[in-house]
Amino acid sequence: MSRGSPLLKVLAYATAILVSLLCLYPFFWMLVSAFRTSKAILAAPLRPWPENFSLAVFSDLAQIGGTPLWVYAGNSVLITTVSTMLSVVITALGAYALVRRPDFWLFKALRMGFMATIMYPYMLLVIPVYLVMFKIGLLGSYAGIVLFLAVGPIQFFLFEQFFRTLPRSVLEAAVVDGATERQILFQVVMPMAAPAVATASIITFLLNWSQWLPVLVVSKSPATYTLPVALMNLNGELGVNFQGIMALSAMTTLPVILFFLLAQRRVMAGMTAGAVKG
Repeated sequence: MSRGSPLLKVLAYATAILVSLLCLYPFFWMLVSAFRTSKAILAAPLRPWPENFSLAVFSDLAQIGGTPLWVYAGNSVLITTVSTMLSVVITALGAYALVRRPDFWLFKALRMGFMATIMYPYMLLVIPVYLVMFKIGLLGSYAGIVLFLAVGPIQFFLFEQFFRTLPRSVLEAAVVDGATERQILFQVVMPMAAPAVATASIITFLLNWSQWLPVLVVSKSPATYTLPVALMNLNGELGVNFQGIMALSAMTTLPVILFFLLAQRRVMAGMTAGAVKG
C-alpha cells in the first residue's frame, strides 16, 4: 500500500475522527449531566441525553457559600487578566536579559530557578508561599494571588527560545545606530516578538484561569475566590451534587475552550516561531 493511497488516507481520517470523539465525549457528558438530576445521573450515567432541559440548577448556583456567583466570575477574570499581563512582562524582560548577557552569573541562577519551579508542583510550595505572603502582608489580597500566578517558567523558556532566533545582525545594526538597550528592546525586539507575546499571553491566561491551589492558599475569605475554588466549595457544602458540579464545571470550562478555539492558530504560530533556529 503506497503512502499516498486513498485507503490509507481514509483510515488516517477515520482514526483521527474516532480519537477526537473519544476526547470530546467527557465534555459532552458534562454538558448533558448539567441538565440531569443527581439521582438520574446515578441511575443511568451513560444516558446520552437529559430527561428534560430544566435550567433550575443554574438559578440554584446564583450563590455559593453565601457569595454571589458573579463575584467568583469577576475574580476569575480580574486575577487571570492581571496575572497574565504581569507574567508576560516579567518573563519577557527576564528572557531578554538572559539572552543578551548569558555570561552573567545572576541570570544563569535565574534560569536555574525557573527550571527548578518546573520540577516542583504547587503542592510543595503551599507552606513557603503562605509564610512569604504573611511576612510581606499580602495574605488574603488580590496582589498576593496575582504575584503568585505571575511567575511562569513555561513562558520564560518560550521567550528565551524565541529571542535566541532573532538575527544578531539586526541587534548589532541598532547598536551601531546608537540605540540604547531600552530602545533595542522596545523598538526593535518586541515588535518582532509579537507572535511570542501573543502565544505566551494565551497560554498564561488558560493556565491561570484553571488554577485553584494558589488562590486557596493566599485567600482568607470567599471575597477573593475564583470559579475553580467555587467549584470546590460546591462539592464541600452540598455533598456530591453531581448536577451542580457539572453545571458549574461547564460554566467554568466553556469560556476558555471557546477562547482557545479562537486563538489556537496564534498559539501554533508562536510556538513554531521559536522552535527553529534562524
